[in-house]
Amino acid sequence: MKSLHSLLLGATMALGVTLSAHAQAPQPPEIASRGYLLIDMTANQVLAERNADAQAEPASLTKLMTAYVVFGALRDKKLSLEQRLPVSERAWKERKGGGSLMFIDTTMTPTVDELLGGLIVQSGNDAAVALAEGVSGSVEAFVAVMNRQAQAWGLTHTAFKNVTGLTEAGHYSTARDLAVIAQHIIRDFPERYPYYSMKQYTYNNIKQPNRNLLLGRDATVDGMKTGYTDAAGYCLLASAQRDFPNGKRRLMSVVMGAESMQGRANESQKLLNWGYTNFDAVRLFEPGKAMATVPVWKGKSPEVKLGSEGAVFVAVPKGEGDRLKTSVERTDPLVAPLTQGQRVGTLKVTTAGGAPVATVPLVVLEEVPQAGIFGRAWDAIRLWIK
Repeated sequence: MKSLHSLLLGATMALGVTLSAHAQAPQPPEIASRGYLLIDMTANQVLAERNADAQAEPASLTKLMTAYVVFGALRDKKLSLEQRLPVSERAWKERKGGGSLMFIDTTMTPTVDELLGGLIVQSGNDAAVALAEGVSGSVEAFVAVMNRQAQAWGLTHTAFKNVTGLTEAGHYSTARDLAVIAQHIIRDFPERYPYYSMKQYTYNNIKQPNRNLLLGRDATVDGMKTGYTDAAGYCLLASAQRDFPNGKRRLMSVVMGAESMQGRANESQKLLNWGYTNFDAVRLFEPGKAMATVPVWKGKSPEVKLGSEGAVFVAVPKGEGDRLKTSVERTDPLVAPLTQGQRVGTLKVTTAGGAPVATVPLVVLEEVPQAGIFGRAWDAIRLWIK
């Protein structure tokens, strides 16, 4: 585990909870791959990693971003699931590239829904091209959207040259960046996520299995994407959600450059099982629950409640949850007006021995308008005396 700087998402995630290394953190298992990453999505924490920021060919994990852009077009009503799209000669010619296919041809007009099944389950390069052209008019214009989205998320180690993931100069990503894309799919488009749990897909009477072998091995694995090229090796980004007494807990693993299809599944399963076995997700606070009540100056209310916009979880080595300590660091003095959701401090979570575990942003839970002129004047005098 790395220090505070090994965050997966930083400010891009909903709560912005950050993880620090613990002196007695469990040692991750040996993973036979070029690099890997294991994160606890529920706590927004990295549990284990190796070479997670190493530039690598993403192979068909590229299609995570391809799908995300299509999902955005559906959200923005630029197209619909029932809409039929033409199959261009360019899409048809993908069968000459040696990659995965949905097996569409220029006589067909599949629906967007059918193409998404072909893209996600069968990893069809032809489906990727047809969708890109349907959304943006050309593959090149679609790739530009992919890159703009990556830049908006701060994915500085990612650049796309195509929509399929076939080897091309200047087309690369990292385990960490790919995990960011996958988490945005889960969080931004939960209604589309079931595509990733489909174990097989049939189009034009051709049935193909999902290459994510964990879907058939582990009932808690519900996605997400496989990839392979000669240069990339065997890659798998897997996500699992298991039930615990304090709620559901989702882990995500990324294995880059394994030696075989079985190998990437085995190593991913090893990581997921290790994370669930060696760490507890501790639910510290409920969403909107006050973590602290502090004074406010020059406001219509003399105090304000501070808390988190969402439930606060932290992942800690097993057995250490009951010994956690919290402390509040905040702006002082707090001067009205204060808006709901305004960040004004942080909650520090440490072990009993003082080792840092997490930092949680504290926000204003209820708006505090500015007081009238006399109230402001009185508080100004009090502040001056203070």
